Amino acid sequence: MSVDSLERERGKKARPVFEALDMVRTPAAVKFVVSALILLIVGTVTGAMFLPWRQSVTGTGKIIVFSPMHRPQPIAAQIPGRIVTWYVRDGDDVQKGQKIVDVAEVDSRFLDESQMQNMLSQKEALTEKRTAAQSRLAALSAQAANSTQVRGAAVPAATERMRQAKDRIIAAEQSVEAAKQAVKTAQWQFERITALYDDGLRSKRDKELAELEKVRATTELERANANLDVALEDSKIAGLEKNRTQSDTGGSINAIQASMADARQIIAATNAELYKLEIDIRNLVHRVEQRSIVSPCAGRIVRLLRVGAGEIVNSGEVLAMIAPQTEDRAAELSIRDWDAPLVSVGRPVRLQIAGWPALQFIGWPRIAIGTFAGTVAVIDAFDDGKSRYRIIVVPDKDAIAGKDADPWPSTQFLRPGAQVSGWVLLSDVPLWYELWRQFNGWQPTVQNPEASADSATKEKRVP
Repeated sequence: MSVDSLERERGKKARPVFEALDMVRTPAAVKFVVSALILLIVGTVTGAMFLPWRQSVTGTGKIIVFSPMHRPQPIAAQIPGRIVTWYVRDGDDVQKGQKIVDVAEVDSRFLDESQMQNMLSQKEALTEKRTAAQSRLAALSAQAANSTQVRGAAVPAATERMRQAKDRIIAAEQSVEAAKQAVKTAQWQFERITALYDDGLRSKRDKELAELEKVRATTELERANANLDVALEDSKIAGLEKNRTQSDTGGSINAIQASMADARQIIAATNAELYKLEIDIRNLVHRVEQRSIVSPCAGRIVRLLRVGAGEIVNSGEVLAMIAPQTEDRAAELSIRDWDAPLVSVGRPVRLQIAGWPALQFIGWPRIAIGTFAGTVAVIDAFDDGKSRYRIIVVPDKDAIAGKDADPWPSTQFLRPGAQVSGWVLLSDVPLWYELWRQFNGWQPTVQNPEASADSATKEKRVP
């Protein structure tokens, strides 16, 4: 067989094999589409690795009332007593000051119904007693003033009498001196005339007259001495009279002052009794008011704890619970001690509340649906004993006012105690870094204060 024949024969045998391969070969268009899809997936995944991812700290908790004055509070009995009448039921809405329940006294000291009237009568009697004592004090004050005026006149008069007595003593002393000189002169004259009489130069009558003059001078001296003694006695009596006047007027004034002190003591004691009685009256008035227990605020009665007429309650015992009317709400979240250092006041938070359907993308809060915006207002300084820290989140008023976030549900639907989950938003990082961080168990990134503040400002515009 020739070579050409052999080749033709070989070609006839190989043609069916190539035709089978052609039948199972992938078309070029399909290869192009598959390659394009693979490149698109790889490019998408690669590009997604560089997308920004928002790191967060997760916490769970419940809805609370932020203001302590508007949180659910007990209504307690202020005095021990017996329940008389309930004026509300569970679920009733009440206003501030509205009567809730009446209680009757069980203390024997306050069972007398006329106790208030008796205390008012006692107060009136004490008031009259004080008025009488004040009048007596005024009269004694006037009497003391008059006695002082009398003393002011009597003492100078007695002093003046003493001065006059002293003047009379001086005059009497001068009279005594003059009488002594007159006696001496009469004695010299008598002796001279007697000598002349003995010499026959003077008559007997002259001698008798000289002797008479001598006797008269001696008598005048004795009279002057007597007047001096009288003047001395008058001076002594004037001194005694002055002392007596001072003693009498001083004793009268002292007696009046003692009476005034007694009147003041009566007034002070009466005032003390009145003050104590007024305190007792005010206490009784308040106690009568406390027999009717009223609502401390506007709100809704949640639960009645002590019911039934005639039931005895003690002072401070809780009778009912009331939930005040308020729109002041907050979320109380608990976070791990591992995450607590990353949270700061003012950090934005996204909240998911039980009962409200939500779709939350942790890394992309901008596309979250059904969540609510908030900011961190409080971070506890110490843990709860289980290495967890409490944070309080309040509504983000700026974002809500700017229509960048939905307002929180009203208190008609969002009640304290509702379960809530929250994500405290931290830094923006690439997705690849977040995956790498999660794989290595690292902590989220903490920005510096300036960057954190800028991030929080931007996040307030997140819907």
